[in-house]
Amino acid sequence: MAKRRLKNKKVRYIAIGASLVTGAATVTILLPSANAADAKTPDQIMRMCERTSVLNGKQQTTRDFGASFGDGFESDTCDFVETNFETFDGPTEKVTVDFPNCEPNATEPSKVTTEYSKAVAQGQGKYTVTQQGALGGLFGALGGSWVKHTATLDMTIESATASESEQREVPVGKVMHVTFTPKVQRMTGEWRVHLDADPGSFAVNPTPEQNFVAEEVVEGPVILESAAGTPGLADGTSKAVLEDC
Repeated sequence: MAKRRLKNKKVRYIAIGASLVTGAATVTILLPSANAADAKTPDQIMRMCERTSVLNGKQQTTRDFGASFGDGFESDTCDFVETNFETFDGPTEKVTVDFPNCEPNATEPSKVTTEYSKAVAQGQGKYTVTQQGALGGLFGALGGSWVKHTATLDMTIESATASESEQREVPVGKVMHVTFTPKVQRMTGEWRVHLDADPGSFAVNPTPEQNFVAEEVVEGPVILESAAGTPGLADGTSKAVLEDC
C-alpha cells in the first residue's frame, strides 16, 4: 500500500477564467466509501488527486507535486475518465480597426490590407490550470485524453495564436472591419480518487476502501496542424463586416 499521510489543511482555491462553466462541481461518493463524516469538497478531492501515488497509471514521487518525501501521498490512485468531447464556436470578437470608404467624391472600392493576430487562451479547467505543479500536474495528465482527438492541445503553453493578412475591398459608402470566431473544444470527465483499505495496526484503527469523484470541464482552442518545429495556429473563422458610413 502506498505511503500517505492525510492532513487537515486549508485548501487553496484556484480561480478559473470566466469563460468556463462556473459553480461548485458535483461530488459523488462511490461504494464502498467513506461515511458522511469523511465527505470531501471538490477542492479536497483534487488535492488528493494531485498528491496521489499513481496518477493516470503513472507512478509519482512527492517531487512531482512539490512536496518533500516526509509529506507522503494522500491517495493511492487517481484517474481521469472522459465522459464527453465536443467542438463549438467560441465568442466572436472584432480584431481590426475600421476601414472606411466614406469620402464624398469616392467612386471606386478602396483596397485595404486587413491584418490581425489574436491570442486564444489555452486549456483551462474547473480544478486544473496550465503548468500546475512541477511537471504540469493534473492538467498535464490530461494530455493523453486530448491526443486521441484530432484537434489536440499543447498542454505546456498558455495561449495559441490566430493570425491573418488579407487583401480586401471596401465598397463606396461602407465601413469595414474584420471579426474572428475561434473554434473551441471542450472535454468533460471525472477525476476518480481511490484509497486502499487499511487493516490498521496496534496503534492505528482500520479504515475501509474509499472512493471519491470530482467532475471536470476543460476548454481550449482547436489547433491546426503545423509544420514540424512550429507552433500550431488556433482554428477559427474570419469575416469581413460592412456597415454604412
